[in-house]
Amino acid sequence: MRNSATGASRQVPLATPDADARVHDWEVAGDAWGRAAADWSCLYEHYASEVLAAMLSDTEVGVGTSMLDVACGAGLAIRQARGNGADVAGIDASANLVELARRRNPGVDIRLGSMFDLPWPDASFDAVISVNGIWGGCEGALREMRRVARPGALCAISFWGAGPPLDMRPVFEVFARHSPSGHVDGMRSTNRIARPGAAEGMLVDAGFEVIRRGARVSTIEWPDPDLAWRALASGGPAQPALDHADPTAIRRDVLDALRPMRDESGIVRFRNDHQFVVARVNPSE
Repeated sequence: MRNSATGASRQVPLATPDADARVHDWEVAGDAWGRAAADWSCLYEHYASEVLAAMLSDTEVGVGTSMLDVACGAGLAIRQARGNGADVAGIDASANLVELARRRNPGVDIRLGSMFDLPWPDASFDAVISVNGIWGGCEGALREMRRVARPGALCAISFWGAGPPLDMRPVFEVFARHSPSGHVDGMRSTNRIARPGAAEGMLVDAGFEVIRRGARVSTIEWPDPDLAWRALASGGPAQPALDHADPTAIRRDVLDALRPMRDESGIVRFRNDHQFVVARVNPSE
C-alpha cells in the first residue's frame, strides 16, 4: 500500500497496439520498495488510514465480501478489511513487503507479482482497491483490476492530490534534486494522475463507471526528525536519490525541508491532500 509507481522504476512498452501505452518495471519498483520494508511498514504505511477507511466504506467491504488489494504493501489494508469481516487477497511487487504482509495476515492469499498481470481468474472479487499503487502510465493495471472484478463490483484507487495541504512537495523536491534525471522525468509522468479528471478518465477508459471522487487529509506524525527521516527514506521514491547521491547530504536537506512541519514539542506533523475515486463494473457485463 504505497506510492509504488513512483518508486525506482523505468518505463517499458506494453505489448499492445497502443504504442504510447507504458508500464513500470514491477521488479525494479519492488526492489526499491523493499529496501527498508520494516521501517516502511511500521513508520509510514499508516499515512493512508483516513482514505483507507473511506475506500473500504464506499466499496462496501464487509462480512462476506471478497476483496483484492492491488499493490498491498505490508498488508495494512488487508488487515483492516479482514477486521470488517471480508475475505481478502493481495499482491505486491516487493518480496520483502509480501513477507511482512503474510506475517501480519496469516493464512491470507498474498502473492508476489505484477499488477499488470494479476494471477486470478476473471470475475473473482466483489471489490478491488489500490491505495496509492496506480498512477499515470498504469492503465494496464486498471484493466486487470476490472478483469478480476465481478459484474457490479465496486473498486477504488487513491493517489496524492495537488493540495493544499501538500507537505510532501518540499521533501520530494529534495529527493528529485538528488536523483538521476530519468527518474525525475518518470515521476512527472506518474504524477499526472493528480490533474483534474485524469483518474476518472483512466477508469472510464478501462471500462469502469465512475461513482464519485472523495478526498481526505492524510496526517502522519513522527515524534522527532530522526524518525521522520527514517520513514521518508524508506519509500520507493527515495531510493534513486539514495543510490545516486550522498545520503548524508540528502538527510540534511530533508530535515531542513521538515522544519516548518515541527510543532513546539518537536513532533513532525506531515499533512497531504489524499484523493480517491470509486468506480463500478457494469452489473450487466
